[in-house]
Amino acid sequence: MAMALRCFRHLPSLLYRSLFTTIRGLPQAPAGCPALLLDGCRQCVHQMLLTRQLATKKAKGKGQSQARVNISAALVEDIINLEEANEDMQAVVEALKEDFSRNLSVRTSQGALDHIIVMTKDGKFPLNQLGQISQKSPQLIIVNMTNFPESTAAATKAIRESGMNLNPEVDGTIIRVPIPKVTREHRESLAKLAKQSNNKSKEALRKVRSKSINQVKKFKNKVSEDTIWLLEKQIQQMADSAAAEMDKLLAAKTKELLG
Repeated sequence: MAMALRCFRHLPSLLYRSLFTTIRGLPQAPAGCPALLLDGCRQCVHQMLLTRQLATKKAKGKGQSQARVNISAALVEDIINLEEANEDMQAVVEALKEDFSRNLSVRTSQGALDHIIVMTKDGKFPLNQLGQISQKSPQLIIVNMTNFPESTAAATKAIRESGMNLNPEVDGTIIRVPIPKVTREHRESLAKLAKQSNNKSKEALRKVRSKSINQVKKFKNKVSEDTIWLLEKQIQQMADSAAAEMDKLLAAKTKELLG
């Protein structure tokens, strides 16, 4: 196993000592343990024990926030890539932000129809890959399905079920989409869609978190229990941070939609 794991194997025998004894009496790094790894095993164990002790003390007080864990990514890179896990979580946040910007606007534009997914016999396709979308007037969007006439019915259904309160009308291979007036009911409908999108994104976030935690648990027989605990806590912190950012996006979008 990599050098980082050799450091972690010393944790169990040290966890039963007081923090004071630990700080002053830790053994020197074993042969082959890289000194650059947080300045050897002594500082490595000190940092982890201190972090857990602080977190535990905070957890005992009701209504008090727990101390944050901040493990060096380089220290645990042989167990999990924390930077990659965080990037995956942030990608979920960015996808939600893009969805809010592209699909949830009080005034429907032709761009809002681009990425409506159409179910065809050949699979799923964005509407803009099947038809030519143009805005005839401020009150009317036209979808020309001449290139894929066999998908006209499917495209019409997808537009109607998009949740944007649209009622398309078909004339041969031309789909006319009247833009609805901005009513309170329409605003509330869009706000509900925003909440649904946020919930779906949080489900995607939970999957990323679970995948990361499962990766850490694969090493439960190779590193100490405290190492697993700290990594799981840091992953949860990253997920909580991403979820909080998503809630802020939802609050801002809801305020915008409801006026």
